[in-house]
Amino acid sequence: MGNGSFFCGIRITSGSPNRHNCATGSSGGEARQRRAPHRESRGLVGHSMGGYGATRIGMKHSDIFGSLYIMSPCCLAPRSPESINADMAKALEAVKSPADSANLQFFARATLASAAAWSSNPNNPPLYLDSPTKDGSPQPAILAKWSANAVLAFADQYVDGLRRYKAISIDVGDQDGLRADTQKLHEFMDKYRIANGFEVYSGTHTSMVADRFQNHVVPFFSRTLCFDASCK
Repeated sequence: MGNGSFFCGIRITSGSPNRHNCATGSSGGEARQRRAPHRESRGLVGHSMGGYGATRIGMKHSDIFGSLYIMSPCCLAPRSPESINADMAKALEAVKSPADSANLQFFARATLASAAAWSSNPNNPPLYLDSPTKDGSPQPAILAKWSANAVLAFADQYVDGLRRYKAISIDVGDQDGLRADTQKLHEFMDKYRIANGFEVYSGTHTSMVADRFQNHVVPFFSRTLCFDASCK
């Protein structure tokens, strides 16, 4: 619906998709591919919205993953009411069906995806979400839910888990609008003496993704993951 989506572990009907995916995804894949069934053999990586997911899921599930690579993560800081201007609010409130979202501009689509993830409402069809605005005005209660899902707001709760990782790497382009918040994530880890690598490379949000995966992400996991039973 949002032409992009978050994976956060939101409870909509029953169970936690976050935990279910981490547990069944890793064990199921290992059963089919005969991978080593321990956290030291599993790495987690994501870019942009996936970078948010890798950061959030990685913080909460250091019991499942052994190495973590975070690429240009979005949505780390709480959203302010001013970030949703009158035009965007009007466009969002005009969406009455999933098909309507196709006409939205990128940031409006991303905002709609955020609402689906962070302020879902199973009693509010047809989109089953609560918008951050109503009649053009911000809804503080909804934005508070969004703030509760901002990594930089809850990261302090997961310091011990992050310290379990064998390796953490973070990168972002020097022309990426997400550079400042990504820097704050690195500084948060440094503050708590959580070992992490941080690189600001020459590029925009998307210009170097293929290169980063091929020449940085894959070698990173080749160095840091262990598939031997003795690694447990």
